[in-house]
Amino acid sequence: MSGVVGKIAYKPVGLLLGVGAGLAAGLIFKQVWKVVGDDRDAPNATDEDRGWGEILTAAALQGAIFAVVKAAVDRGGAVGVRKATGRWPS
Repeated sequence: MSGVVGKIAYKPVGLLLGVGAGLAAGLIFKQVWKVVGDDRDAPNATDEDRGWGEILTAAALQGAIFAVVKAAVDRGGAVGVRKATGRWPS
């Protein structure tokens, strides 16, 4: 498989993996927030009754979880493509 064809072939796989990573990260964040946030739902930035600290903590935690899950899924997808095709997707 040529480099250009490999890139094109990996795009839909990468998109599906990205969607899956986002869903997984959301579920993980909800479970973590139940422990960290005293079993309340995570705050929205516009929640009037929540303080800055709680809102910014939730946002930072959510961002960190998303980044780790996405990196793990992207890396796993790339390794899988290399195993299947013998080439690393770029």
